[in-house]
Amino acid sequence: MTLFYIMDPMCSWCYGFHPSINAIREKWPQLDIQYITGGLAPDSDEPMPIEMQNHLRSVWQQIEARTGVSFNTEFWDTCAPRRSTYPACRAVNIAAQLLDNGAALMTQAIQQAYYQDAKNPSDNSTLIALAVSIGVNKEDFSAALTSQEAQRTLEENIEFAHALGAQGFPALRYEDKGQYYRVSDGYAAPETIIKRLENLIQ
Repeated sequence: MTLFYIMDPMCSWCYGFHPSINAIREKWPQLDIQYITGGLAPDSDEPMPIEMQNHLRSVWQQIEARTGVSFNTEFWDTCAPRRSTYPACRAVNIAAQLLDNGAALMTQAIQQAYYQDAKNPSDNSTLIALAVSIGVNKEDFSAALTSQEAQRTLEENIEFAHALGAQGFPALRYEDKGQYYRVSDGYAAPETIIKRLENLIQ
């Protein structure tokens, strides 16, 4: 039995969804939760347009109102935002390979850095520091981060997300004995997710 969590560590709705993921872990600690990085925005060195920055500011406000999570908007004043989430996605996949429970730990570290500590996870230097903070070897992680293998793994994740029919992030799919079941597409509150999974997990 596996729960596939299709996400992007820099997706603000995925950050709002983390209480739902935590609720699942608490109720079914034996459940295998696999992180599938869907890749929200490709690599880019271009500054994020002001219009998009303002839009994302408003999205953060919407997520705060709906989910109860908080955002540190200092990020928009202290960082140079880029529309680039592929580096963070690759970082999650690499951590999954190098560390037990690495995908969850790296995702949590990225979200903490981005949404609470006003650091930019589009920067490799930030991701390397975060990897070290969760116990990943710096040299191994740094070498992997810009490797062709890391990009191939991300592309495979994106293809799998499409094969699962994920419509945006976050999304959940439950697999049992080769059968896949849709749990959610988009944000859903913890109690809603728990109720849906109770109908699937026996």
